[in-house]
Amino acid sequence: MNTFKTFLLMAGLTILMVFIGELVGGKSGLIMGLGFAVVSNVFSYYFSDKIVLALYRAKPADEARFGDLHQMVDELAAKAGIPKPRLYIIPGPMANAFATGRDPQHAVVAATEGILQVLSPKELRGVLAHEISHVVHRDILISTIAATMAGAIYMVARIAQWSMWFGGGHRDDERGGNPIALLAVAIIAPLAAMLIQMAVSRNREYAADQGGAHLSDDPLALAEALKKIHNASRLTHWQPNPTTAHLFIANPLKAESILTLFSTHPPLEKRIARLQELAAAARSTR
Repeated sequence: MNTFKTFLLMAGLTILMVFIGELVGGKSGLIMGLGFAVVSNVFSYYFSDKIVLALYRAKPADEARFGDLHQMVDELAAKAGIPKPRLYIIPGPMANAFATGRDPQHAVVAATEGILQVLSPKELRGVLAHEISHVVHRDILISTIAATMAGAIYMVARIAQWSMWFGGGHRDDERGGNPIALLAVAIIAPLAAMLIQMAVSRNREYAADQGGAHLSDDPLALAEALKKIHNASRLTHWQPNPTTAHLFIANPLKAESILTLFSTHPPLEKRIARLQELAAAARSTR
């Protein structure tokens, strides 16, 4: 199912890129848009994980320093029946984590320095189980493609703005350079980028919560981790690239940001309530 979703997303992004290319550059822009979309899709498939890691200056976690973290990932991956994902650390006080990579053989789990300070070992284990559940469900590819392609659409919006200032220079029979069309692209393209993030269904977070709860055998630890991450985010002055917000275990955007209207994460209260229900159901079966 997620392979099919990935195909639909890449096809939709290709159509969108071609359409924007025609608006910005007429017939020649259409051809350029198609070429750019094909290259972007191929590039995203193979390199989007590296782009996201580089964006946040993530570094491989040293086994001598982060031995306990490596042990947790090794244990959870073995329990899930997948190869051990590579483990990366993101510098900074913010508390969050994400998984990336196109398949379990190329998976990466990244945790921030802040989350290591905020969470207890069992809460951190719940977070890692959540991220490994994403790997098991094979839904991390669509996330990384969405992040890269959303960034590409933001760039196209900037190009449209530049074209408005400096003129198009196209023939009359082409639509490229039309000021109204360029204005529409400049306004609509960023909105489309946010909608692309919403293509990653909120249900995948619920599924990863459930999978992580079963994998760690401690739903309440994951629930408590989500609370702490949410509270910690209010105390740190960190605003990530909005095109990658959907990758994280908890929405890293500030609550006052208008971008939260397009959140790809389910409400925190509902996630916690579901985890508490899982814990209650597990107790009743013992």
